[in-house]
Amino acid sequence: MNTPEWLKPGMYGAVIGAVFVGVVGFSWGGWVTGGTAHDRAMAMSRNDVVASMLPVCLDMARSDPARADKMATIRAASTYQRRDALMTAGWATMPGTDMPNRDIAQACLAALDVDRSPERPQSSIDEG
Repeated sequence: MNTPEWLKPGMYGAVIGAVFVGVVGFSWGGWVTGGTAHDRAMAMSRNDVVASMLPVCLDMARSDPARADKMATIRAASTYQRRDALMTAGWATMPGTDMPNRDIAQACLAALDVDRSPERPQSSIDEG
């Protein structure tokens, strides 16, 4: 097939323009592939579930009769084993589930602030 001479620059321009638009769109335009969009949606939903279950974990930690002993165990664990200690304490096991959730345990551990000084019992003596 013979194409007219005047059509070749237009075809080259269209191909180069399409490549340019694709490169600019994916690098600066915010375009993403379907796989990336799916990964981002899954991460957002996981974060939302953790955020919604965090108050449940904190409530279970506050209302636990053995809280002081479990907090001492968590404090005694090394930094990288504290999440597992919190999971063993049972505070990251949500009602209706059999297994603790690692993401919820990590968020609950951060919210509990286990590195601060242990709670002191309230004194009935007025110091001031």
